[in-house]
Amino acid sequence: MTKAGSLEEKIRARICADGPMSFRDFMAAALYDPEHGYYAAGHARIGREGDFFTNVSLGPLFGQMLATQFEEMWRRLGCPRDFRIVEQGAHSGDFAHDVLSGTGADFRRALGYVIIEPAPRSCEVQREKLRDFAEQISWRDSMAELEPFCGVHFSNELLDAFPVHCVRFVNGQWLERCVDADLRWIDCVINDDALRSRIAELPLPAIENYVTEINLHALSWIDAVAEKLQSGWVLAIDYGHPRDIYYAPQRASGTLAAYSQHRRIDDPLQNPGQIDLTAQVEWTSLVERGIADGLTLAGFTDQHHLFAALAQDFFAQTPPMPKQTRALQTLMHPQFLGTVFKVLALEKSISALSKPLRGFQFARDANAALGLPGA
Repeated sequence: MTKAGSLEEKIRARICADGPMSFRDFMAAALYDPEHGYYAAGHARIGREGDFFTNVSLGPLFGQMLATQFEEMWRRLGCPRDFRIVEQGAHSGDFAHDVLSGTGADFRRALGYVIIEPAPRSCEVQREKLRDFAEQISWRDSMAELEPFCGVHFSNELLDAFPVHCVRFVNGQWLERCVDADLRWIDCVINDDALRSRIAELPLPAIENYVTEINLHALSWIDAVAEKLQSGWVLAIDYGHPRDIYYAPQRASGTLAAYSQHRRIDDPLQNPGQIDLTAQVEWTSLVERGIADGLTLAGFTDQHHLFAALAQDFFAQTPPMPKQTRALQTLMHPQFLGTVFKVLALEKSISALSKPLRGFQFARDANAALGLPGA
């Protein structure tokens, strides 16, 4: 029985009034409804005792090592007096705390930290966590409210939580997978012009009932970031694939997944607002859009190679403590986080340099990895 006033009841009422709901709108409600959404309402549980595990769950080392990458970026820009780290998807604020705790004195004096956070509940948690750094941190509800900045936009597992359209190839045509009033899948004619245009760029599947996702939100997101970034970098960490792998014939059921208590849920339409919904990132299209926005590809690698590179300098003077060693091994483990997570760097208005950023010194050619021209 549906609980009165629940998100499920709210979604059913909307579908009864307006007809089948695109999965994109269903996912947006399930994750970001202000009153009931998994993230917006504070239902998300991260870590060993929660629904999913992320880099920050391992302790401060993830943020502390990336702080050294941010400081290198600052120095490459000529040590400007106003360098911003803009973080989106900050959750409880642990990453920001670890970065600010791990910065050198000179860099800290020039650093301003901005968190993009639309959810009031999350802002409250972050403010409490970061009260010792109150003078350095500010909040914005959205990218639209952010002033142009010099620095780096950082995200960790943000893009996979953007609402996606689901589509299915049936009888020689693409249909959009929607949700009916019984919270079941139903195929509908595609009416969204942007979605139709994007699908036209995909290779036609060789098999019937091929299912995949289209993340239009990620493309509009990189548009917004590129517009605000005057000089510096976009650094995104997430799981996903280049386009040729993402849309490979053997990936016929797509990448959409639902999780609760570290277990995969078979039906992503059940218990909206109470479980995590995620779809992997298709990196190639995101990079192409960034390049069209005036950004330049600065690096693409996996997390294993990123931290192998950063560790050289981070532990050059002081060998890691046992707890740090365990955290680093987990961050880099090929069968856990190390190769699952990819790291993308895009840059803007950066003078040509002969060597990549420190974290990408062990990376393979980024154009080749993403299937882009120039490989």
